[in-house]
Formats: sequence, C-alpha cells, structure tokens
Amino acid sequence: MTTAEAYAVCSAIAQREAKNFYYSFRVLPKHKRNAMCAVYAFMRRADDISDDETRPVAERREVMGQWLEAWRDARRSGVSDDPVFLALNDTQKRFEIPDALLEDLVRGTTMDLEESQPGVIDITDITTTKQGSQTRTFQIYESFDGLYRYCYLVASVVGLVCIRIFGYSDPRAEVLAEKTGVAFQLTNILRDVSEDAERGRIYIPLRDLEANHVAVESLLLTSQNREKSEAVINLLAAEASRAREFYGSAEELLPLINRDSRAALWVLVTIYRGLLERIVARNYDVFSERVSVPTPKKLMILAQGMAMAVRNRMGS
Repeated sequence: MTTAEAYAVCSAIAQREAKNFYYSFRVLPKHKRNAMCAVYAFMRRADDISDDETRPVAERREVMGQWLEAWRDARRSGVSDDPVFLALNDTQKRFEIPDALLEDLVRGTTMDLEESQPGVIDITDITTTKQGSQTRTFQIYESFDGLYRYCYLVASVVGLVCIRIFGYSDPRAEVLAEKTGVAFQLTNILRDVSEDAERGRIYIPLRDLEANHVAVESLLLTSQNREKSEAVINLLAAEASRAREFYGSAEELLPLINRDSRAALWVLVTIYRGLLERIVARNYDVFSERVSVPTPKKLMILAQGMAMAVRNRMGS
C-alpha cells in the first residue's frame, strides 16, 4: 500500500466518524488535512477498542495492549500493512510529532479502563424501586485537579498534536493549546452528564457538587427522571463558566498559529463554543436529549472558515 492510499483510508474514516473535527479539516491545505485525518484515524481506533462494551474491561485492556505494541513496532521499523499506522508514521516525520504525545493520547483514551486513577473515588448508590434495591458503584473525580489531568490526556494532548500540524513558532502556543483542549473537554462533559452517569462515571468533581449543594444521588436522579432542580442548574452553570474561561485561551492561540491553518482552528473553536452556548440557552437541559450544533449551522461556520482560509492564503 502506498502512503497516498493509506491517507485515503484515514480520510474516509475521518469523513465518516469525525463530525465536528472534520468540518475544521476541510479548510486546511491538503497535506495538513491528510495529517489531521491520520491522527484522527489513530485516535478513532484507540477509542473504538476502549469503548467496545461487547468485551469485558480486562479483555479490552489486553486488545489495547496488543494494538499499541503493533503501532510501536510499526513506528520502530517504519513498515506496516496497517494503513493508519503507515499514514501516521509519515505524518510524524513530516510534522515532527514525538512518540510521547501519541503515547499520552492513547493513555487518555484508556483511562476509563484503568482499575484505579489518581484523584478518582468510588461512590456507592443504592436505589430502591418497586422491584427491590439496586446497588451501583460510580466513579467521580474528587477535585478539579484530578479532572484537569483527565482533560489534559483526552483533549489537551490532541491540541498539542494539532498545533504541530498547524504550525507555530511562539512557545506560548503550547500552553494555550493545552487550555483550549480543556475547554473542549469541559464542554463534552457538560453535554454528556446524563449518559456518563448511566455508564457509572461522573466527571463533575465531587467538591463542585458539594459547593453547589448537590448530592451525588440528586444528580443521578436527575439523569433518570430528567427533572432539574435549581441546585443542579447552578452546578452546571458553574461548570459552563469555568469552560468559558478556558475558551479565552483559544482567542489568544489563534494569531499564534500559521496563517494557512488559522481558519481550521477558528472553525473548531466556533463549533465547540457554539455547543456550550446552546447548552446554556437550553437552561442546562442536557438530560432530555443530546444537545448538538445543527448541521446547517456547522455548514455556515464551515463556509465562513473557507472564506477566512482564502483571505489568509492571499495575505500570506
């Protein structure tokens, strides 16, 4: 398989699966778009293994370990029959992406498979119904420090990889990309509060719940009956306010990125920040249905991004 064919496979994966990310890929120069698709396809493979609930967690750990070792072998040898590994190897060479960042990226996708995590505690909830009592154990971050580490591994690392493809010279871009990634992940956490609770995970820190007088049981009950209390609304508003603060880093990052890639970052930030504002506009109703940015709105943002990309290329 040629490198061009490998990139074509990754592009097909990104077009099918990437959703918000793919809109930003579209406004990049072709060689950078191909690189982003290769990174995304690698991330998608890791996510699919980690999230495969048809397998027990222990089996998923084993499969992930085998897949990760296959990638390391491909990286060391420079040879692979796997189109994703082949394209990613080329991307790493072109854009000087260190192995350590990709190792961290995989570590982020596998955090939910770990038996224990720093800063995470288990909480037992006993729910009484007509059929009897049901006992479930939930994992929750004790404080924002622990959650920040999680956000760094699952989102900030992606940002640090992306800016190497986008191009930058000012070292401040790395800190700003890290914080922008945190903004994205906090937005995801707000959107997915209900479905994460159903999977036994609460990403809003326990200390934040306590500060807003929300018991874990109350949040779980809200996820089940879809009826928000004022305390839950205040809790989610506080998390949204924190996310908004981190989005400030995205505004500082934009002018530090190479001109031919600024439109891609702008599209991605605009879509994600738009998602946050839709959650706010719905008065934090993330329980009755999944909140998303409508496709026509995304297409409008993409069109604006393409116009920006043309202007930037003409001005460079």
